[in-house]
Amino acid sequence: MPRFVIEREIPSLGKWTPQDLQAASRTSCGVLQAMGPQVQWVHSYVTDDKMYCIYQAADEELVREHARRGGFPANSVARVRCVIDPSTAEAVPA
Repeated sequence: MPRFVIEREIPSLGKWTPQDLQAASRTSCGVLQAMGPQVQWVHSYVTDDKMYCIYQAADEELVREHARRGGFPANSVARVRCVIDPSTAEAVPA
């Protein structure tokens, strides 16, 4: 299934309490459960004013539909084409 990076602009997100983050997570999980297995949340990175979420989904529209149903912003949705890391520097080109 394709992987996507979602950028969510949420002012003062870095100041949310653990309870606030838990409530958002519960909302997201409830929407995902209702939508079925064609869209899955992998994990998210929380910064001061943004959240970067990694999702697996059959297509971009499912990611955007999750945001609409959950009441979350989805300011940017980008399909991941490949993943690189420090070990990529050591790989032998194919």
